[in-house]
Amino acid sequence: MTESTTRPQIEILTFDGCPNREPAIEFVSRITRERGVEASVQVIDVPDAEAARRTRFLGSPTIRVDGHDIEPGADARTDYVLSCRVFRTESGLSGQPDERWLLDALAQSSSGRAS
Repeated sequence: MTESTTRPQIEILTFDGCPNREPAIEFVSRITRERGVEASVQVIDVPDAEAARRTRFLGSPTIRVDGHDIEPGADARTDYVLSCRVFRTESGLSGQPDERWLLDALAQSSSGRAS
């Protein structure tokens, strides 16, 4: 029982055909593997605009840790849309979020290692 409560829940929301889908899955896999984080990872397909609104989808990929978008400030956004997502990272515009955002989200996770 304690194992399930100590594992961060990571959701990767995307849609079929998005060019950022597989890179996002690989991104999450690489970071969790490199950091030794045992997370529960779920890929969620968002098939249409109604599902985008229902799932609070900000574009593909949307990555959440324990229900919170990893992009700082994104939880306050309401522009739910079925499209590719572009992130403003320190390196410029990208189809993938900044690696530090995922690391920070995992560190702050209520399911994280902090006791």
